[in-house]
Amino acid sequence: MRASDRAYATLLDEIQRGDLAPGAVLGEVEQAARLGVSRTPAREAIGRLISNGLAAQLSPRVTVVSDFEAGDIRALFEVRRALEENAARLAALKGDPAVFTELANAFAAAHPESGEVAADSYYELIARFDEALDAAVNNQYFTNSLRTIRTHLARARRLARDNRGRLHASVAEHRLIAEAIAAGDGELAAHATHVHLHNALTAILTSLAQAPTTGAVPVVAPALPTDLLSNEPTSEGTP
Repeated sequence: MRASDRAYATLLDEIQRGDLAPGAVLGEVEQAARLGVSRTPAREAIGRLISNGLAAQLSPRVTVVSDFEAGDIRALFEVRRALEENAARLAALKGDPAVFTELANAFAAAHPESGEVAADSYYELIARFDEALDAAVNNQYFTNSLRTIRTHLARARRLARDNRGRLHASVAEHRLIAEAIAAGDGELAAHATHVHLHNALTAILTSLAQAPTTGAVPVVAPALPTDLLSNEPTSEGTP
């Protein structure tokens, strides 16, 4: 893997996990040193974050992690709903029933009558489901669009990650979607996807509203010093 790819993967993971919060400054020199790469790979990685909407350039010298507020999440889900509901319909029409029957069974096994749903295991299962959905749809334009949505979705998911009740409900919702696809019922698959996304959005927005009082990572970018927003070079010169 190239140095720029490693740097991008690390920064992406930190943004998705909330370790790099909205408004965090992504200095090329500082990130290069921290990630153990030269400035060119760091610059390329930060450029990819900007092009993917995960970072924003406030001035020629200042790049920060993009805001991710309630309005951003609602906009994300508007596109997600259009894509994923249609993907479920297509998968029911074109997919291998055996693949989705197996996934439905896996979701059933992950949702016992009692006990905890392990978040990491659940998200691994979701990744398997997404891969199967992409393979069934077999449309690179769909796949590329969904990949972009999923990249941003990871930032939203962390807001509801510790909601155990929501994890249990989501497992049951995915089981129904997989069963509908396996049965070739496109409308049921799309409707079940719609219900799942409605519930997911509600849970995430609720967690977001509670964030200031629960110690969650703040989603409002902090104010930057005035000198950082200036286009004038400092005495140290432009990095």
